[in-house]
Amino acid sequence: MKASRLLSIMMLLQARGRMTAPALAEALEVSERTILRDIDQLSTAGVPIWGDRGRNGGFQLREGWRTDLTGLTQQEAHALFLAGLPGPATELGLDDMATSARRKMIASLAPDSREHADRVASRLHIDTVDWYRAQETPVFLREVADAVWSAHRIEVKYESWRGVSNRELEPLGLVLKGGAWYLVAKVVGKPSPLTFRLAKIVELKPSRRRFKRPARFDLARHWHDAMHRYETDLYRLTAHIAVSPRGENWLINARVKTMPVAQDAGHAEVPSGWKACLMPIESIEHGARKLLGYGAHVKILGPQELKHQLMEELLQLKALYKK
Repeated sequence: MKASRLLSIMMLLQARGRMTAPALAEALEVSERTILRDIDQLSTAGVPIWGDRGRNGGFQLREGWRTDLTGLTQQEAHALFLAGLPGPATELGLDDMATSARRKMIASLAPDSREHADRVASRLHIDTVDWYRAQETPVFLREVADAVWSAHRIEVKYESWRGVSNRELEPLGLVLKGGAWYLVAKVVGKPSPLTFRLAKIVELKPSRRRFKRPARFDLARHWHDAMHRYETDLYRLTAHIAVSPRGENWLINARVKTMPVAQDAGHAEVPSGWKACLMPIESIEHGARKLLGYGAHVKILGPQELKHQLMEELLQLKALYKK
């Protein structure tokens, strides 16, 4: 247990750089006193680790020092995170490295653990693309990935809904969501990171200029917060609807976010056996198009503009097929 903790301290400092004793204690779920004793033992054993006092103090390893306990190459370490995702690994050009990293990891385990790992690998497959959607493989995915790994700037021509523009970016991380690749990057001269869809990059020019990655940037936390803001800004309106049992099942299968609404028994607008709920929508037009697909199994209770828009869509559809 103690040996594992000492190794964990080295791995944390190697991965994150400087860390305080309270941060290490929280990460390893031990007391600060235990961390300080472990630091002394590591230093006595020859690990080049030291601490600085003060507001910006903490423990850190000597610059450039690395432990090679894993035996993994740099590319294999990158690929290890994709060992269970053969599709993305292939797109990034890391499929061979992912296979090699997995073999090394399995070989390093005890026989019992090795058998369990093989069992999990043979019985778990992760597919990142939703039903009836095509896989999106951007033209410049590997070039962008190289820039992310090496912290080099890139110059891109990017096509957004506003038009085509030239950007110089500092790429901070890649995100694969629903089969589409996104780049989180800072525009040079701008303070906050933005999100770019890689398929919208029409031209890319690598740069030899490196940039300093923000020390406290957390890609997973940034993406979570950005998605929350995006959904909040995008879905500004709410549709009040009633759904039949079949319609409710369709909404669940489509993973549409809804919130049940308490409705008076025998409410004139809610058919018997149906449920009332609220559904976020981008706009009146967007809501009408979305609800039209559920046919007679969804009834709009409000707002009135949404009812009118749906009726207008139905009239246009009827006219399209009128003989």
